[in-house]
Amino acid sequence: MIDVLLTHSNHLANDPKQLRKMQPYPPLGTLYAATALRAAGITAAVFDTTFTEPITGFEAMLQEHQPKIVVIYEDDFNFVTKMCLAHMRELANELSAIAQSKNITVIAHGSDATDNPKKYLDAGASYILNGEAEHTLTTLCTTLLQSREPGDIPGLVSYISSGNTLQNGVHSPKNASWASLPRVARDLIDLEPYRNAWIEKHGFFSTNVVSSRGCPYRCNWCAKPISGDKFQVRSAIDVADEICELRDLYGVQHVWFGDDVFALNHRWVEEFAQAVESHGEPVPFKVQSRADLISDSTASALKRAGCAEIWMGVESGSQKILDAMDKGIKLSSIYAARQRLLKAGIRACYFLQFGYPGEDWAEIGETIQLIRDTRPDDIGVSLSYPLPGTAFFNRVQAQLGQKRNWTDSDDLCAIFTATYTDDFYHALRDALHAEVSEWSAPISSQSKINTSKTLWDKVLEMQSRSRNPNILSLDTSSPLGFSQGAFMPIGSLVTRTGGT
Repeated sequence: MIDVLLTHSNHLANDPKQLRKMQPYPPLGTLYAATALRAAGITAAVFDTTFTEPITGFEAMLQEHQPKIVVIYEDDFNFVTKMCLAHMRELANELSAIAQSKNITVIAHGSDATDNPKKYLDAGASYILNGEAEHTLTTLCTTLLQSREPGDIPGLVSYISSGNTLQNGVHSPKNASWASLPRVARDLIDLEPYRNAWIEKHGFFSTNVVSSRGCPYRCNWCAKPISGDKFQVRSAIDVADEICELRDLYGVQHVWFGDDVFALNHRWVEEFAQAVESHGEPVPFKVQSRADLISDSTASALKRAGCAEIWMGVESGSQKILDAMDKGIKLSSIYAARQRLLKAGIRACYFLQFGYPGEDWAEIGETIQLIRDTRPDDIGVSLSYPLPGTAFFNRVQAQLGQKRNWTDSDDLCAIFTATYTDDFYHALRDALHAEVSEWSAPISSQSKINTSKTLWDKVLEMQSRSRNPNILSLDTSSPLGFSQGAFMPIGSLVTRTGGT
């Protein structure tokens, strides 16, 4: 028997896009929660739903371990989890109902549970944990295991007695001690399915690490229900030691940093590079960062540390849209970062977002122009997605219907009234991906070029007939003084051969 069984709801087979990509990573947030419980002397096991059939697997784990408490603890470091996908909520609630039917106390934590506590409480959870919840979790579990009433624990949400009224904790805590937790307990799950999946699909084994938590920037479409604007970073030496351990003990050949924003502190990056170099040959890694954080010295230090790829939240090639998003970045920073990464020999990849209110044909053209001017090594295309708690959500809330969440990460639909229909944005995504892909294709690969041209012809044909009525627009009376961006016709853009 154990005290606590932890699990999560990110079952790979429920998300077709992630299943196709086959880049699975262990649930670090769940494992950090288990690490905190262990450090508090509470016995814990983890049921990892990533590969295992979740219902029968969960029931088998309940039978094997006979836990007193079940914790459905989503991975705060996984961008898929942060999207609050409907398939994950459904599975979490199924697992909760199973545990409740066996008279096991259920605790839930995650972005979606924070935003929609009643949906989880009604499905069988007794408690919801808000904020950075490792300390809250250990406090609550200790209290329950001692058969005491929880009382007013910060960040704890539950129903009052048997009623339907929520009792909220005093605030959503920020766990200042997270960075000093023991090394994350990877021994609680089986890494072999991850290794096998990566090697079969990609030829190498990649796993995930986090060096920091949270993000201090305030893009108005970005939901941060767990950490808010708080940011904390682990010791650079400790992170370098962890990567060395993963390489030497687990045979890891590549690392993905799950940080919201990497390289925020330039001195930390230099210290990290020096620590990595002390361990010999670096392990290649990729990160998420911002263009305005990529100085020449930072790019150089990242390269020395093993950085092979940086994904930047570029979002748009229109300064008007970037300003409307409160992105706090200038287009000139994107151009400069691309050049610096090219010089350093680091792949530059862009996250792009279409459909934000105020984006029209001209602004889309500016984004296409940016892509062709700077030639990123890869792109990821999404539609603006309003999540609760954001200024963007509040702005479009009146347009939202019954569907408030994407079903899976490939849903790619506007759940508010964007300028164009979903089909248009799908065509735009396909054309952009095809063109970026053709840049790295052999010159003789005429078929790819023809594919790209055909897809752009489709975009041109669709744009005039795919507009939605009653779209939101930017407030032109705003003191920010947005101006109309210059637009080069897509027909002309397609024939350009520029680049960096």
